Amino acid sequence: MSRRACVIGHPVAHSRSPLIHGYWLREHKIDGEYMREDVRPENIDRFLNRLAERYVGANVTIPHKEAAFAKLQHPDAIAQALGAANTLWFENGALSGTSTDVHGFLAHLDASLPGWDRRTGTALVLGAGGASRSIVYALLERGVGRVVIANRTNARAQALADRFGRRIAVVDWASISKVLATAELLVNTTSLGMKGQPPLALDLAPLKNSAAVYDIVYVPLETPLLAAARARGNPVVDGLGMLLHQAVPGFERWFGVRPIVTPALRMRLLADLGETERP
Repeated sequence: MSRRACVIGHPVAHSRSPLIHGYWLREHKIDGEYMREDVRPENIDRFLNRLAERYVGANVTIPHKEAAFAKLQHPDAIAQALGAANTLWFENGALSGTSTDVHGFLAHLDASLPGWDRRTGTALVLGAGGASRSIVYALLERGVGRVVIANRTNARAQALADRFGRRIAVVDWASISKVLATAELLVNTTSLGMKGQPPLALDLAPLKNSAAVYDIVYVPLETPLLAAARARGNPVVDGLGMLLHQAVPGFERWFGVRPIVTPALRMRLLADLGETERP
């Protein structure tokens, strides 16, 4: 019997999740489908109530991650810590969930820069939205001793710091340069630098040349931030790998096979995005 999963969002037409999961379904010759479901916010509660009638599980994207968490009967520790869920499945008929962004961020960073965590005492995270929440959690779980958050709205950064405790510090956006000199990892979780958005205006001069720079934006693949970091010799990590790796746990839950993120899959996504691999 064919197994079906979906991605739920509003809007959802832009989601590349069907391409990723469709690739793996064909690769593993699995009788299954992965669909898009555009669900308006006022309809999300009703949709999730009836999810099991059509699907074995789902991914959840903007703006439904917190609403999905509220419906979970069995949230895992990550979902509970974040107050959000992006991957849903059923266990003994009960709606269960997690946020695989944590896995996606760490798996891609591990693959790109093995041993990064042993070299990172301080990480500077730009932004305080949902992605930042997952990444801060991931950094703390991996044992980074100090995580500094900078956001254009200071109150949002402070709220995030309050959620995670004493290993978090907050710095004003205007004072980022003071932290750069102490950081071994810089992560941009904002939309600045994304296609159609203003660039991230940041002088990297104080940053150590050995510090890694990670931008979760993947359109363009090389943002102005990454281009500037690469030009001065910093190790760089683009955002496409996080998108690919975060899909792995959900596929395994729904279809019973743990897929692998391969260069061929990455090239397939790049072609769909109209991007090319950087040398």
